[in-house]
Amino acid sequence: MNPRWRAYLIGMLAIAVFIAALYVPVLRRRLHQAKDVPTVSEEQARRELTQTSPTNPNGPVTKARLFWSAGARDGSLMPVSIDLPLAMDPAPRGKQVLNTLLAGPIDAELRTLPPDAVLLAFYMLPDGTAIADFSEAMATSTPSGIQSEQMAVDSIAKTLEANVPQVKWLKILIHGQEVDTLAGHLDLTRTFLVNAKATPMPASSAPIQKSQGTPSDVSNPLAAPVKGAPKIAVPGTAKPAGASQKLTPSPTPGKLAPPAKNP
Repeated sequence: MNPRWRAYLIGMLAIAVFIAALYVPVLRRRLHQAKDVPTVSEEQARRELTQTSPTNPNGPVTKARLFWSAGARDGSLMPVSIDLPLAMDPAPRGKQVLNTLLAGPIDAELRTLPPDAVLLAFYMLPDGTAIADFSEAMATSTPSGIQSEQMAVDSIAKTLEANVPQVKWLKILIHGQEVDTLAGHLDLTRTFLVNAKATPMPASSAPIQKSQGTPSDVSNPLAAPVKGAPKIAVPGTAKPAGASQKLTPSPTPGKLAPPAKNP
């Protein structure tokens, strides 16, 4: 090799080694910073997409009360106050507090809902029933057992009761469908009471008409006749005015027999 080219090649290698020596500390520092950044799972990324941002993020901050596990083995819950810029409308407000409940407390052992569960939808019905639709992970990742399943539902219901007073009832769906149980035990075909002051839901949509009068009058069908129904004659009561009455003549009293003659 030409000595001139050899000197040129050695100089280039020396420059490359010098640049690498300067860049290695920078690369090492970036690797350490990358380790400190928490990894985002697929479910967490999907949760961020489905979460509703606050209606007014610059609005007044409200102290929301969220219910997580108390750490005891009896399935009890404890309220934790968190400052959140909650919306005023009940549907966005309910979705905000439930998404915060799903995010979990600082202590992961106090979590009541699965970390990979996602709130797909939350809306209100006119009668005050809240519909909370969760992803399938809500059913598949919740520990099977009546206590753990009841604690999960109670944490949802109590959180809604404390922050969304318009919610009276709670219906839980899994991926838009009604399922029999949460994880094999707790019945999800029913509707859960959220507001203790709410009246029980009537069996039919028609309003129940209350009869006027005393309880004894209600129990007596003759005392509270239904309008339009035929009237029932009650012995010992006068007939309505204008009604024809047939008077039965009294039998003619018999004549007294003459006294018997003595023989």
